[in-house]
Amino acid sequence: MEVINALGRRKTAVARIYIKEGKGNITVNDRDYKIYFPTKILQYQVNEPFEVTNNLGKYDIMVNLDGGGITGQAEALSLAISRALCKINEEYRPALKARGLMRRDPRMVERKKFGQKKARKRFQFSKR
Repeated sequence: MEVINALGRRKTAVARIYIKEGKGNITVNDRDYKIYFPTKILQYQVNEPFEVTNNLGKYDIMVNLDGGGITGQAEALSLAISRALCKINEEYRPALKARGLMRRDPRMVERKKFGQKKARKRFQFSKR
């Protein structure tokens, strides 16, 4: 099997992954993913696509993560892994889609507008 690459995004986080057959090593920005994502919830979120498709420990992944916070990065990585697994075997798609792992979450932070404190909050109004 050759190296397959995929891309996942969430908010401002971007995950570029390179997946190949191996022992299940996940390297995020030259560190182990358990060190990069310290909480069990984030680690579960990263491994969820593998658990759904029964591929836990079959592929080695090299990840370049950029932007956002660690939660957004974990969700971006999960989407990238799901997309890569679909490139490997199209039969995984319905199971991943049923769990909501193939959906890109488009929600972004709304920009601040001029003449206002934040995106929606205004400066205090004074009648007199």
